[in-house]
Amino acid sequence: MAAQEIPLLGGRPKLLSRAEVAEGTMAVHFEKPPGFDFKPGQSADLTLLNPPETDSEGNTRTFSIASAPFEDQLMFATRVRDTAFKRSLKKVPLGTAVKMDSAMGSFTLHKNSDKPAVFLAGGIGITPFSSIVRQADHDRLPHNLYLFYSNRRPEDAPFLEALQKLDKTNPNFRFIGTMTEMPRSKKKWDGETGWIDKEMLSRHLSSLQGPIYYIAGPPAMVTGMRKMLVASGIDEDDIRTEEFAGY
Repeated sequence: MAAQEIPLLGGRPKLLSRAEVAEGTMAVHFEKPPGFDFKPGQSADLTLLNPPETDSEGNTRTFSIASAPFEDQLMFATRVRDTAFKRSLKKVPLGTAVKMDSAMGSFTLHKNSDKPAVFLAGGIGITPFSSIVRQADHDRLPHNLYLFYSNRRPEDAPFLEALQKLDKTNPNFRFIGTMTEMPRSKKKWDGETGWIDKEMLSRHLSSLQGPIYYIAGPPAMVTGMRKMLVASGIDEDDIRTEEFAGY
């Protein structure tokens, strides 16, 4: 007799759409399962059911939810690597159901609005911050939010235009994009260039002491940013991190 399946708080949402949101980056939209609750910044495990192909990495991935809780769909964004999971996600028909577990994680905005939030994002590490700033804007939160977003080129930066627009419409939100390989870009860029460092932070923050810092991106970037903050005198208790490995 087959083992009884334990119901999950997630569900079996269907794939609604997918689109390229930057070079080599795909956003996928799913139905939001009934009763699926999450906090901005959280993630969920997504499992492909009967995918067209599989490999040793398996059929499950953990994704930060890039959409905000107030939105009626769930959006995830991922770098398109050459793995069976990514190839399958790219080609399964729209309407395909996946297994989604309940949301998890504590990489969420602090409650004390007297302390600013400084987000340091590298590449696909933008996804939890996308959710946090969208919801903060929707809820008109009083927190002062600063998002430093590093990419090689504008072509590689998911959600860039939406974040630039939010900077203009929400007085509590400041967006600071920076590019590290502009000579390879075909686009115009008037923002910062180079890596996020103490000098760049100091140009845009009235004080480095006081904010809560959130870092998300590839492991080497997260490690480097944490070291830079600690060397700048930031208390480790005011630093929160999320590593995006293998994406």
